[in-house]
Amino acid sequence: MLRDSIKERVDNVKPRKEGLTYTIDKLQGLDKENFEIISPLIDVVKIYGALPLLIPDTILAKKIKFYHDYGILVSTGSTITEYSFAEKLFESFVLEAARIGFDIIEIGENNIDLKIEEKEKIIEAVRSAGLRLHWKIGKKDPRHQLGTDKILEKIEETIRVTKPRSNTLRSGNGVDSHNTAAVFDDPKIVLEANEGIGVGIYDEKGAVKWGLVGAVTSKYPPSRFIFEAPLEAQQSALIAEFGQRVNLAEIHPNFVSSVELQRRGIMSKAAYGISYLRKAPEGGPASKFIHYIIKTDHPIEQSDLISLTHLPRRTVQSAIEDLKEQGLIMEKNSLEDTRRKVYLPVQSEWL
Repeated sequence: MLRDSIKERVDNVKPRKEGLTYTIDKLQGLDKENFEIISPLIDVVKIYGALPLLIPDTILAKKIKFYHDYGILVSTGSTITEYSFAEKLFESFVLEAARIGFDIIEIGENNIDLKIEEKEKIIEAVRSAGLRLHWKIGKKDPRHQLGTDKILEKIEETIRVTKPRSNTLRSGNGVDSHNTAAVFDDPKIVLEANEGIGVGIYDEKGAVKWGLVGAVTSKYPPSRFIFEAPLEAQQSALIAEFGQRVNLAEIHPNFVSSVELQRRGIMSKAAYGISYLRKAPEGGPASKFIHYIIKTDHPIEQSDLISLTHLPRRTVQSAIEDLKEQGLIMEKNSLEDTRRKVYLPVQSEWL
């Protein structure tokens, strides 16, 4: 109905490169007729937590094949991979996952702290089995959250150690591996949200911490990330901010159609009253003044900011660092002289 009146998806047909929707399977019952309706809107299903340990292999393989028949990839959760690593069974687990039909191994460090050498071995084991890789960053416990600097450090490390070496992917699982290769050339980074309260990019009320989101997406393109967003308001806020191409995970099957409608430009009731990243800077007058100058005249060097504002160098430097921390400006090398830095306002240029 009214098909010509709504936005077309950039990637309307799977396999999609952006605007991916990841849902979860908690062994809930599925209405096959209704699932057939929403299946074109789902890119990946994650078998929740350590539930695969409770399911006989034959039943698990049957469940995975059900999703493959709809062109949906299937992922493990990070809980079961952490468990297998702690029990020194990771390589065996990866081989079993490949045999049963999983497409993606999700790896996290919620309860463990992996060294670079251990990460490299994990990545090699996953790729040797022909499986794809997702790396989750963050802690599930609201009392033990990572700071912005630590999150950025872990993202940088993850990008470095997961740099792909080959596009060769396993086939024979019911999903066209050659076509899906492009989607997973650069392993996605999952930002942990747990239940969506007081974890990762969400505060204790479940609202998006835009300063943290801005700090992350000003340094790396949003398409690199999978934002876990279990609550409807979070899904609406992220779509409103980044557009239809944002990758969202932990979407309950009941919310899949709502998420897709919002990607197509039709607001849900959860979308009303949400806040946006493009806000005025916090802090003192110097930060606000510097932000205004960068917004109106960019790219701009630090020396030019000092000259225009007549502020001391130390004050300008402090304001720049404050604005970078809030995710409102980005720092890049000058095209004219790579030894010099220029500053620009954060913009979703990738949309």
